[in-house]
Order: sequence, then structure tokens, then C-alpha cells
Amino acid sequence: MSKAFLVAQREYVENLKTKTFWIGILSFPVILSLSILVPMWLESTKDTRKYAVIDQSGWLLPKVEERAELPDLEKFFLEMWKKPELLANADSKVIPMMDEFRKRAGKLSDEEVQQAAKQFSDTLTPGSDSPVLASLPSEAKEALVQLREEIRRAWKAMPPEEARKISRDFSKSRYQRIETTDSEEALKHRIDKDELFAYIVIGKDPLDGSDGCKYVSNNLTDESLKDWFARTATEVVRERRISDAKIDASVAKHIQEPLAFVETKVGKGGEETKVTDQDTVRQWAPVGFVYLLWISVFTVAQMLLTNTVEEKSNRIIEVLLSSVSPIQLMIGKIAGIAATGLTVLGSWIVFFFLGTTLVPKMLGRPLPIDFSIILSDPVYLSSFVAYFFLGYLLFAAILVGMGSVCNSLKEAQNLLQPVFILLIVPILAMMPIGKDPNGTLAKVMSFIPPFTPFVMMNRAAGPPTTFEYVATTILLVVSIIGAMWFAAKIFRIGILMTGKPPKFREILGWLRAPVGALPVRKEE
Repeated sequence: MSKAFLVAQREYVENLKTKTFWIGILSFPVILSLSILVPMWLESTKDTRKYAVIDQSGWLLPKVEERAELPDLEKFFLEMWKKPELLANADSKVIPMMDEFRKRAGKLSDEEVQQAAKQFSDTLTPGSDSPVLASLPSEAKEALVQLREEIRRAWKAMPPEEARKISRDFSKSRYQRIETTDSEEALKHRIDKDELFAYIVIGKDPLDGSDGCKYVSNNLTDESLKDWFARTATEVVRERRISDAKIDASVAKHIQEPLAFVETKVGKGGEETKVTDQDTVRQWAPVGFVYLLWISVFTVAQMLLTNTVEEKSNRIIEVLLSSVSPIQLMIGKIAGIAATGLTVLGSWIVFFFLGTTLVPKMLGRPLPIDFSIILSDPVYLSSFVAYFFLGYLLFAAILVGMGSVCNSLKEAQNLLQPVFILLIVPILAMMPIGKDPNGTLAKVMSFIPPFTPFVMMNRAAGPPTTFEYVATTILLVVSIIGAMWFAAKIFRIGILMTGKPPKFREILGWLRAPVGALPVRKEE
């Protein structure tokens, strides 16, 4: 084992000296950062959707624009609550009123702030109908009503460019209506010249139905403008129909209010607790670990095959075998490349947690979910580590045996196809198993050795029974021992054999050959 350790040390050090190793280390934080920053940048560069409206009803368009402001006012209030300095120069009256509301309301929890914000998007008078704000002092409710009107006035006066600087989430930032008296034919020409993104026609009687209503645009992929306008117009028409039917607005709101089911779970002691975002992270974290195992096996497969084939074709193997036995060489290669792969993988995990913690804070948008919850449960984490390690050893044994019979990378790539098929199956089954971790599919696949590490990691949030943990671990250990034995029998002969690739029947003969015997090919 001391010689196997020396081989492993050599493999690890040699890999650390290569440029590809450091590229693999540094590529992940770059990719992680780009995956966060690039979508944000691309979203910021998206053109404002300019549109025109032909309102044949004579009344719906002003009501739609008035209604469209309400969600913006809610977001506007939240932005001011978090960063009042953003509007310090824009409107001098809003900031003092916000400060006055803060003083009167006292210290509000995050939930209470969200409820206060919803008052800005409510069509009814704010304050009295909110169960959260019911506990606020009356002067705080009065301040909220005054603040709502002042924010509405400031919002109407704010140019779209200023709103865009504050946030891209406002409808004013994303959509801009162009005042026009052009006919439909003229608007079509403007769309053709890219002067307009779309135009909308409102029918003569939207209360009666959708006759005459249409949306005209050459962009068939981005339907956000159409969906936003249609949703807002539908809300206005629905309220008008309710009003014409002489139904009180508060009664209508109560009728349309959906049922909200509080999501809870049952603990080990039978107690019932509310499901939090951290519970959701814990439920879906196994999917991330399955991806990590898949990527590591895929990466290590390339390392093992490339390294083995190159040393075999360059006759370096013959020099190494003059000092160590084939089994020591095989074990050393598996351990050395495993250390290399785990080093890269460990650095990726560190970068991930640093990225999800530091980058959002630097951007001023901290994530609402704490990913460190994954590391807080030792049993939960230890099952990942155990199956990760056992899964790697199983596939490493398969791959090192395959690499020993190949004389070129082309041959190795051809032999890799069956292994990749085995790797694709658990990835395809990942989401169904994640949604039903204790279902029949999950239980059956748990006892198929090539799938066992992936499936058991995926089922960790279930969690599986203790029997399943023990049985699948024993199954994996036995499978690894068997795979290592087969790989060793193939490796000791195949690593020195050159020329024409061996046939499957010939490889089976190597498995039956006694230790020390080197079968001679019939062709030779």
C-alpha cells in the first residue's frame, strides 16, 4: 500500500502542475458569477416596449393605466423602505412622510412591511382591512393613508427613465405607451419600421365580451406586454361588471378571495411545524448533490481514461511496472485522480457558498434562503458524503479497467458510450424521484448498483428507512469489491497489451486466468 500511495501522490502532484487543473478550479467561480451577473445585465439592456392603444370603448384605457400603477406603487414603497436615499433628490415631500410613518408605526417585522406595501396595490382604502396592520396605532394608519397619496402623486410625476434607474421590475420601466391618433394602417407601418413594439385595439364594448379586441406585433416570442395589459384590463372589466351588478366592492373582493392552505410538516415526535424556505432548500438539495456526483464521475472518467491511455501509448506504464505491481498501480491511479477530482469539487462547493453569500450582498440583493442549512445536519450531510465516495469508487473501477484495454483516446471514447448511458438514466429519473423519494421507482432503482449512489442521494430528503440505508450501502460495498476484482484482472493484462483491441470473449478469458499468468493471443 505504501507503493500505491506513492503512485497516488505522483498522480495528484502531476495533475496539480497542469493548466487544466487550475482552469477547472477557477472556471467555476467565473461561471457562477457570470450566471448571476449576465442575466441581470441582459435584462437591464432590454429595450422598453413601446406600444400604442386604440381605445374604441372610450373609457377602458384610462382605467387600465390607473390600475397598472397599483403594483408599481407597492414595489415603489418597498424600494423606499429599503433605500429611501434613492429618492432623496427626486421628491422632497415623500421622504419626510416616510420618516413620519416609520416613527408612528414603530419597528415593523418583514411580514408587516409586506402587508403595509400591499395597501398601495389595494383598490380599497388601506389600513382597516389588514389583520397585520390592525394592531398598529391609529396615527400610523393615518400616516399610511397620507403616504399612499403622496407616493401616488410622486409616482405619476416620475419619468420612466428615473423609474428604470430604481428598478427594472416596474411596469413603467418595461412598458411605455405612445400617445398617438394614427390609424391601424399607420401603426402597422410603424411596427414594420421597428418604431413600435406592438399596438393594442380595445373593442367597443369590453363589458359584453372580447369582440374587436386584438394585439398586433411582429415579436411572437415575448408576450409579456400582451399578458400584462390583458391581465390589467381583465381586472378593470371585472370590477366594472361587479359595480354594474350593484355588488359591494368589499363583498366582491371577499367572494373572489382564494383559500390559502398553510403548508406544514410532521416532525419525528409527531409535532406539526410550518414549512419554511429552509425546508424547501433541504428538500431539493439532493438534486444538487446528484448533479455534483454526475459531474465528478464525468470529469474523473476523462481524467482516468486520458491519463491511462497516454501513459500506455507512451510506454510510461512499462517503466512504472518495473517498480510497482499492476494492482498497486491501479489503486494508486484511482486514489490520485480521486484526490484531484475531489479537490476541484471541494473548491467548487466553497466558491458556491461564498458566491451565494457575498455576491448578493455586494449587489444589495441578499438571498432570502440560507444555503448553509445543508451543512447543519450531520446525518443528512454524511449520507451524501458516503454515497458520493462509494459511487465514485464503483465507476472508477469500471473506468480504469476499460482504460487499460484501450490503445488510443478514440477507442476509449467508443467504450465510454455504455457508461454514459448508465449515467444518463439517474439524471432523467432525478426529478420524478425528487418529487416521490419513497415511491416504487425510487425504491427499485436504489437496489440497482450503478444507480444506487445517485438514487440514494436523491432520496435523502425522504428520507429512506434505516434498512434501506444499510442494505444499499452493503450492496454498494459488495459491488465495488466485485468491480475492483474484475478491474484488477483486466488491468494487469490489458495495461501491457498493445496492438489490436481485445474482443469481449478475450477479456472474459483474462478474468478466468490465474494470477501471474499472461494469456497469449492466438494471432501472435
